[in-house]
Amino acid sequence: MHRSNPAIVSVVLPTFNRLRFLRPAIESVYAQTFSDWELIIADDGSDLDTRQYLQSLANHPRVMVVWLPHTGRPSMVRNAALQRAVGEYVAFLDSDDLWAARKLERQIETLRARPNCRWSYTAFLRVDGSGNPLPEEIHRRWVPHEGDIFEQVVTGRASIRTPSVLATRQLIAQAGGFDEAMLSGEDYDLWMRLALYSEVAVVNEPLVYVRLHDENHTRDWQSAYLGRDRSLSRGQQFVGSERRSLLREERVRNALKLAATYALLGAQGRMLRVLWKSLPYSWTYPRWWLSALKTVLRPHLPSRLLEFYRKRRHGA
Repeated sequence: MHRSNPAIVSVVLPTFNRLRFLRPAIESVYAQTFSDWELIIADDGSDLDTRQYLQSLANHPRVMVVWLPHTGRPSMVRNAALQRAVGEYVAFLDSDDLWAARKLERQIETLRARPNCRWSYTAFLRVDGSGNPLPEEIHRRWVPHEGDIFEQVVTGRASIRTPSVLATRQLIAQAGGFDEAMLSGEDYDLWMRLALYSEVAVVNEPLVYVRLHDENHTRDWQSAYLGRDRSLSRGQQFVGSERRSLLREERVRNALKLAATYALLGAQGRMLRVLWKSLPYSWTYPRWWLSALKTVLRPHLPSRLLEFYRKRRHGA
């Protein structure tokens, strides 16, 4: 990389293969109307074709490629790129997603008009492998939350996708970057910490296209629950008593969901282990006892009784 002056925006892009999506993702960076950016691509041990393509970009004055052995951990790959970032702001883009041309421009102007906000996110559209909006997007309701959104992030009411986020580099450093111990949910974990230190500004325009396809990065489904549990548990040390209660309640709910999923899969042993491990922080919640009892007894209840409880729950 030969750039003499630091860029205003450092774009962090982790990748592992998926060359057919990587090319248009990078092209969407080059197409930005805000042009004062640097692109830091962290390659997680991709195949030869992908490495050759990245090598062809490596001598561009605004592009840096960080070559890594394969880890399979997006948090580690993103952090490797973050360590090289020098911009005032950092924007995140995944290797299979796309930005609208005015994405960076709109967020930069929004943050500069809101000095109390040190990060921003935008609305998004979900698209298929060819970049076409999914049919269900017509009916999906997206509610923007801005200002102090810690509670909304914790409870999942704030719908934030990684490629929609732009934050000051100092804020990300203050929050500690991505938690490399997490196999899943590391983005949610970071947004929660960003929300602790700063209000957020929303650009209520779909400036990001999140691609859903058969090559999406997948993990064991359990890791999403385990990552969320780690995030909620660790977060309690950084907050006051009111927010600590919120995090604990969400941790209880997360454990119950994991136990119920194991029960539906017939994994009774794992279900019981989840309930047992959650007991120390859940036993004071009557809801935990009721839900745990239903989960344990569910395989033994007649189907008619289960349907009765279901109708009662939904007010039928």
